Amino acid sequence: MVGANLKAEAMALMDRRTELEAQMNAIIQRLCQPGGPGISGSLVDSEGFPRSDIDIPTVRAERQRLADNDEGSNNQDSSTATAVASAASHNVLPRDALTAMDVDATVSLPFAVVDEIAEASPAAEDGLQLGDRIVKFGNVEAGDNLLPRLASEAQTNHGHAIPVIVMRQGALINLTMTPRTWQGRGLLGCHFQML
Repeated sequence: MVGANLKAEAMALMDRRTELEAQMNAIIQRLCQPGGPGISGSLVDSEGFPRSDIDIPTVRAERQRLADNDEGSNNQDSSTATAVASAASHNVLPRDALTAMDVDATVSLPFAVVDEIAEASPAAEDGLQLGDRIVKFGNVEAGDNLLPRLASEAQTNHGHAIPVIVMRQGALINLTMTPRTWQGRGLLGCHFQML
């Protein structure tokens, strides 16, 4: 009986997570529209004055909402994984409950979000999209010193395909990206905002 309740609770939390991710993706799309400030772009012009082409209070509110949702989503994910793992160690899960593979998928949290992609860049050509949340980039998963590790992974694999796992609208998607020289800056032509 406890296993069935745990499964229902885990499924409800996963549904809530999907809802939050959809809301977050909508915010990211609004912020990253052409001419928009993006997730982390400046709200002041080159002279230090507030930008007149955007509604700054709305942008700040959406950025705050994005940050609040992201923290809530991560907390729910880890509590769900902990509850499922705890129950599994006590053998109270019924046969049709979440498996170890499901727990691994829940524990694999995104560590970065794509907040900029240049046109005709390797990232754009390889299928990366604005708002994609990076779960795994080659051998890089969540941890410390992510930016240097991401840069090193791209440089080490220059001209070679890298398996990438992204979360897009609540679903995990496998991509293959090939870091390469192109007309723009960097080997990928995109920017990751760490979560």
